[in-house]
Amino acid sequence: MAVSLRLNRKGTKDRPYYKIVAVDSRKRRDGRYIEQIGTYDPLKEGTNFTIDLTSADKWLSVGAKASETVNSIIRKARTAAKA
Repeated sequence: MAVSLRLNRKGTKDRPYYKIVAVDSRKRRDGRYIEQIGTYDPLKEGTNFTIDLTSADKWLSVGAKASETVNSIIRKARTAAKA
């Protein structure tokens, strides 16, 4: 089973809100996921994400692939954790 870390869209029309999830890569975008590891709100100012870095590292260590957006969020969270 190929696992990927990607966004799962929630919210209403013109008010998107995303969950960062670990999901089987063959599932559809908003389908069933294995584990939720964070959230992302693109309309919020400032820090608009939360992510559990230990869960993300666990999934990445077993071969999960992160999407571009999720990879960017992980990088931002790591730099924020160092500061």
